[in-house]
Amino acid sequence: MLVRRRALAAATAMFALPGVARAQAGWRPSRPIRAIVPFSAGGPTDVLTRMMSDPIQAILGQPLVVENRTGAGGSIGADMVAKAAPDGHTILVNDSGHAVGPALVARLPYDPVTDFAGIGVLVFASLILLVNPRVPATSLAELIALMKAQPGRLNMATTGVGGPVHIAAEILRTTAGVQMEMVHYRGGAPAALAVVSGEAQMTIVSASASLEHIRAGTMRPLALTVGNRSALMPEVPTSAEAGLPGFLFQNWRVCLAPAGTPAPILAALSAAFQAGLAQNRERLAALGEELRPGFDTPEAVRAFLRREVDQSVGVLRAAGVQPA
Repeated sequence: MLVRRRALAAATAMFALPGVARAQAGWRPSRPIRAIVPFSAGGPTDVLTRMMSDPIQAILGQPLVVENRTGAGGSIGADMVAKAAPDGHTILVNDSGHAVGPALVARLPYDPVTDFAGIGVLVFASLILLVNPRVPATSLAELIALMKAQPGRLNMATTGVGGPVHIAAEILRTTAGVQMEMVHYRGGAPAALAVVSGEAQMTIVSASASLEHIRAGTMRPLALTVGNRSALMPEVPTSAEAGLPGFLFQNWRVCLAPAGTPAPILAALSAAFQAGLAQNRERLAALGEELRPGFDTPEAVRAFLRREVDQSVGVLRAAGVQPA
């Protein structure tokens, strides 16, 4: 009885959220919704998707079943969804790597923009530039001066070619007019370890992932790569406040359906996801992930993805990265 009361209370709360009435009046799935996450379980995209399970079931009447289909930088899972039936029962939840595929893969089996229909850009995550505490720079301006005085002597630890750290680092390099050595590691943990040990002097990571290192004093924060400060570390300046307004890059997570999915289905899914995000706002804020209005229609998502693809391809081409 207690379980049923809690379920009823959760459903009632969902119906009270903006957009839920619109979802209720429109499409309803006839079976569980498969959410393809192209990364391993436990990662930030997977965690976000699983947060949506209960709210979406309460709103749409069917469970959201997460399937982790990893490999090829997320393209295996994305390709599955691009080729799925456009009936709302198979969707993709991906991160900013979705926009990088054309820059890295010559024969990508799908177009990251035209082969999908947008449900919503779910969250934005700020990144932060950090240095090993032995680096004699306590501000972004001092780090830039150091790199100009010692061209190519400082190493930037990235999470791999074409990843968000690499792209953000290339934006830093070109915006500041400096030289650095890019050292590509297989993932965030080894990249962070390289900076902590002094093997590399700097890296760029999500604000939430940096908290432990900052509190332990094993990394020093210099600037956020977004236009507003993070509630997780309000003392850290933005890149503009630190004197380099062009040093901007953000990670994000997006929900997509196959191209050709009817508008009522997209609207119902979008409303359900927006309600789930609103319910989990505080949990997401604790992870350094921000909700922003205006990215919950197919048109807005497509325009956003087009800009992100153009930026990723442009940055990586300028860095000499060619698709293989």
